Amino acid sequence: MTRPNIIFIVADDLGYADLGCYGGRDAAFGPVSPVLDGLAANGLKLTQGYSNSPVCSPTRFAMITARYQYRLRGAAEEPIRSSSRGSTTLGLPTDHPTLPSLLKAGGYQTALIGKWHLGYPPHFGPLRSGYDEFFGPMSGGVDYFTHCDSTGQHDLWFGEEDKKEDGYLTDILSKRAVDYVERMAVKQKQEKEEAPFFLSLHYTAPHWPWETRDDAEKAPTVKDNLFDLAGGNIHVYRRMIHHMDEGIGWIMAALEKHGMADNTLVVFTSDNGGERFSDNWPLVGGKMDLTEGGIRVPWIAHWPAVIAKGSESKQLCMTMDWSATMLDAAGVKADAAYPLDGVSLMPVLKDAKHSFRRPLHWRMNHRGQEAMRDGDWKYLKVDGNEYLFNIPADERERANLGKKEPERLAAMRKDWAAWNATMPGIPEDATVSLGYSVRDMPQR
Repeated sequence: MTRPNIIFIVADDLGYADLGCYGGRDAAFGPVSPVLDGLAANGLKLTQGYSNSPVCSPTRFAMITARYQYRLRGAAEEPIRSSSRGSTTLGLPTDHPTLPSLLKAGGYQTALIGKWHLGYPPHFGPLRSGYDEFFGPMSGGVDYFTHCDSTGQHDLWFGEEDKKEDGYLTDILSKRAVDYVERMAVKQKQEKEEAPFFLSLHYTAPHWPWETRDDAEKAPTVKDNLFDLAGGNIHVYRRMIHHMDEGIGWIMAALEKHGMADNTLVVFTSDNGGERFSDNWPLVGGKMDLTEGGIRVPWIAHWPAVIAKGSESKQLCMTMDWSATMLDAAGVKADAAYPLDGVSLMPVLKDAKHSFRRPLHWRMNHRGQEAMRDGDWKYLKVDGNEYLFNIPADERERANLGKKEPERLAAMRKDWAAWNATMPGIPEDATVSLGYSVRDMPQR
C-alpha cells in the first residue's frame, strides 16, 4: 500500500458531546453533525481521547511538535494573545522539528488551512515551520465576516501576506481545503512518483463570536468585543458546528470524486473542551479546566484501507499521539535530538481491541491546576485542593476518593511530581487570559 494522504481536522472549543456520535442531541433543524457521525460510523471513534491542554495555543504547540507543550516558552501563555504581535519569544521556534516539517522532509506536500495561533511573523509562522502553503488567521480568534482579531486588526493571511476575502470564514476554509484536495489529485495523477499530501485543516468554529453564515449584520456589533458576551445561544452554536460539518462533507466528496478516500487518513478532534454553549455531558467543566470537560474531546479517525468500520476504543490518548501516529503512518521518523512524547496509535487503528498503558499528565498556571490520568484513575489538583477519581465509575468527578484511598492518591501525586520535574518550570512572566468571569455569567 502506498503512503496515505493525511487530513488533520481540528475544531476550536468543541465540547465532548456536541456531535451526534458522542451523544449530542439533534438541533431544531435536525442532526448537527451527520458527516462527522458518518466518519465515526465508518471508521474509529475513541471515547477516552484528550487534548494536551484545556486552552487553544498550548495544545497547538503539542500538536505540531508531538511533544509536551511545556517544553517551549510560548506554550506557557494561556493562551497566546493578539497583543503579542512582534514578540520574538511567544511563538513556535523555527528551528524546532514539526509534524509538517518532518513529513515534508519525507516527501509530503504540506499545507495549513485555518488557525495557526503559534506566534506572528516576522519571527514565527506556518511557512517557517514546515508548511508549503498557508491560508488562514494567525491569532486565536477572529470575526467570521470581517476576519479581524480582538485588537481590530485584519487577520487573514495567504502565506505571509494579508489577504482580503469576502465571506463566512468557516465556508472559506472549507472551500480552500476542497481546492487543495483537487490540486493534489491532479498532481498525483501527473507525477509518476508518489506525491502524498498532509493537510492541516484547523477551523475556528465553533469558537466565538457567535455567528452563523446568515449573521453578517452582527459583525459590526461585536468588533470591539469578540468574546460576544451578550450574544449567542445553543441554537446559533449548533448551527456553527453544522456549517463546519457541511464543509467536511465537501472535502470528503472531493476525495471520493478522485478515488482518494480509501487511502486518506482523516483525523478529527478539538483543541480543547467546550466553552459557553457547548454540551459536555456527562463531563463537568470546560475550557481552562483540567476537569474532564476541559480536556476530553471527540476523537475520530477514518481510513478505509486500514480502519474497520464501526471501530470503537477506550484507549487513553492525547493530542500529540495523533501527531506521532501520522508520522508512523507516513513511515517518517522523528528527529533524534527531539524525541517524541506522543505515542503512535497505529496498533489501535489496525485493531480497536488493542490497548496499552498510557499515563497522561497536565498542568495549568491558571488556578495552579495539576492532573494525571493513569488507567481508570485520575489525580486532580485545583486551587490547592486535591482529588482522586475513578473515571469509568464517576465521569462527572463528583466522588472524591482521596481520603478513602490515600495510598493511591499519594502514589499518583508522586508520579505527577516526577513527571513535572522533567519539564521546564512555568516562567514568572507567563500570562493567563480569561475572556470572562463570574461578573459576566455564573460559574459552571
